[in-house]
Amino acid sequence: MKAVDMHCDTITEMYAKRLEGAACDMQANDLHVDLGKLLRGGYMLQNFAVFAHRDHLQGKMTMAEYAFRVIDFFLTELRRYPKQVGIVTCFADMEENERNGRLSAMLTMEEGGICEGKLEYLRIFYELGVRMFTFTWNFPNELAFPNRVELYGVHAGRFVPETERGLTKTGFAFLEEMERLGILADVSHLGDKGIFDVIGHAKRPFVASHSNARAICGHPRNLTDPMIRGIAEHGGVVGVNYCPAFLKDKAESNVPNAVSLNDVVRHIRHLIRVGGEECVGLGSDFDGTRLSFEMKDAGDLPLLEKKLCEERFTDEQIERIFYKNVMRVYRDVL
Repeated sequence: MKAVDMHCDTITEMYAKRLEGAACDMQANDLHVDLGKLLRGGYMLQNFAVFAHRDHLQGKMTMAEYAFRVIDFFLTELRRYPKQVGIVTCFADMEENERNGRLSAMLTMEEGGICEGKLEYLRIFYELGVRMFTFTWNFPNELAFPNRVELYGVHAGRFVPETERGLTKTGFAFLEEMERLGILADVSHLGDKGIFDVIGHAKRPFVASHSNARAICGHPRNLTDPMIRGIAEHGGVVGVNYCPAFLKDKAESNVPNAVSLNDVVRHIRHLIRVGGEECVGLGSDFDGTRLSFEMKDAGDLPLLEKKLCEERFTDEQIERIFYKNVMRVYRDVL
């Protein structure tokens, strides 16, 4: 079965390891994702997220500068293996790679604060290949407020009521520019009001690249049913996340077998029940979370296919979940 995964943190993790002097290669490594694991798992396309943590930089450089360095590393590392993988920026690139038997790698950005509220930075990142963009990570920024804003309730020197914690004026401008350029807006990590702001203003499909259903697991990173319907009504997709805390209430990542593939299936069923069969995809969060279930890395994805077959999902349903739904969105937006 072919597969597309909308989110992993592998390239940022690899860059961090290289800075520490550790050997870490895209061909084979001890992370969740490498070329061998992707081939074993049947992937046709993997999204690679660029991420910068504002507190970890400690004033050494801006988040934008750090992101430029990670992107340079991504381009340099992936181009070492031209026969195995090709970097893509449009749907035609994906089709060409599939014809030539190569994996596709797409660059995404997690943490809108990297752009410092500057549309010119967004346009530069587009030219460098970024094709999916989250408004926030876990901190308020110039664009919006995250779902964990209650932990950081002070913004610009004042407390911001929940009713005002959506997209800022700059955030709306970024949404419009993303739609003009052909960058997929990604509402994962975005606060509730911000997600409804996107639902109310988006003119093109958008995604939640790595989020689950709040009705199944009450974590605020997950989506309520109205959010799921809003994404589906725009032709978008929700990528199911493998993080234990997002799969099952009170599940801890450091506890072996805290969750199982049955929990993944529960979220998939709920997403289909609420948003329809065309709104579900994969958004593993590989190398951005610990795994505590049967799948240990990207190479184990056939275990999820097997589980869905056992749960009487049809071949067509599994194909939609694994790649067809996301590829439809890429075709329509990129």
